[in-house]
Amino acid sequence: MAIHLINICIGIIIFLFLLYGSIISVLENEKKAAIRMLIILFLIPAPYIVIGIVFSSHETINIILLVFTVILLLILLFPFKLRKPVFNQKPVSRIDERNIMFSRKLLIDGTERFKKYYERNPENKEKDDRFRSKPGLLNEDSAYFDPVQFAASKASFFAVHQFRDAVDGDPSDLKREFDPKSITKFIKNWAHKLGALHVGFTVLQDYHLYTHGGKDDNYNKPIINNHKYAIAFTVEMDKEMMHSAPAGPTVMESAQQYLNAGAIAVQVASLIRQMGYPARAHIDGKYHVVCPLVAKDAGLGELGRMGILMTPDLGPRIRISVVTTDLPLATNVPIEDPSVLDFCRMCKKCAHICPSKAIPFENMKEIDGIRRWQIDSEACFTYWCITGTDCGRCMTVCPYAHPNNFFHNFIRFGIKHFPVFRRFAVYMDDFFYGKRPDPAAVPEWMNIAEAKGPG
Repeated sequence: MAIHLINICIGIIIFLFLLYGSIISVLENEKKAAIRMLIILFLIPAPYIVIGIVFSSHETINIILLVFTVILLLILLFPFKLRKPVFNQKPVSRIDERNIMFSRKLLIDGTERFKKYYERNPENKEKDDRFRSKPGLLNEDSAYFDPVQFAASKASFFAVHQFRDAVDGDPSDLKREFDPKSITKFIKNWAHKLGALHVGFTVLQDYHLYTHGGKDDNYNKPIINNHKYAIAFTVEMDKEMMHSAPAGPTVMESAQQYLNAGAIAVQVASLIRQMGYPARAHIDGKYHVVCPLVAKDAGLGELGRMGILMTPDLGPRIRISVVTTDLPLATNVPIEDPSVLDFCRMCKKCAHICPSKAIPFENMKEIDGIRRWQIDSEACFTYWCITGTDCGRCMTVCPYAHPNNFFHNFIRFGIKHFPVFRRFAVYMDDFFYGKRPDPAAVPEWMNIAEAKGPG
């Protein structure tokens, strides 16, 4: 084939890919990305098509363009390592649930529990007084209060609460024996049918467990769980709902997916108990485990800059639940993915967008014996108490959180395998979507007008 025809073909391929990307962006309601792709749609392919057609007889010009293209592709797609990968190490200690923000918000001034906690942790008192001075989650005085959206969120959390008595129970007296691979396959496929996006299996580790309970009647009690295995499930958080973050639809979707993840875990735990094995579901408000740590070891993702699980196809736009059990299972071998950590090291979009400045810009540091990023959880939660929602801005802008389709998966493949492409993708995501993209409008169907009274 003549060189000029190769250049024409390259131009057509680039044109079609960018056209496809612009159509996808329109369907995803990403107007800025769609417009910018349409602009470069006519700029980048043009040299290949023009030179291939107008200068078809000038072989030298066509060879120079083709050689330039090959060199550029080799640079972008060569799988060499730019730096030594940094892996998350296994935690050397357990987390005390009494210290997490969701437990501290339940402390009531004047109670014995309140007094004893701050006697043990006086350094937290001033920071916690700050969030207590704000309206609070789902409060009508908060910045994003909407009577219908907040009521819908409370309805979902109410439904989650109904599952709390069902997370545990006695196994059947009739124990049945199963081939570990077969029953693992069944549970995985059934969980997918129930709505799980990812399902992973791991050996339960000591550091997966909280040291002490931090809520309700479990408060102050040592967490004891002798189960051998853990199953982690994720569910997707809807992009449209999340992209108006930090407005009301965010907490609506968060509550709904806590419910969906919890429903899957409760059903799987019940299944296992009916087969004669102990099993406990770990859902919102009834955790004995740190779900992201379990999910990571089950091979579902890595812990990124914002301190939460980053899945390979949706990034942090998920919710997690867990089941622990003694049912013999075929566990996943966790494969650490340094590309995620390297991308987070370069990207920093979540840190730029965070309204509370809770996400660090710095590289990982050694904290409690492991190298990781540590967010300012007090600053983050205080902002939640101002907005009345659980914010979600970091989730929505993460480049990994784009929808799971061919266009974005093509980019994800390049990010995973090619270090130079990885850096290029950071700049391209900023170019197409913005370094600090504005929140999307609340879906129109959620804007409910209140009826006016007489007069």
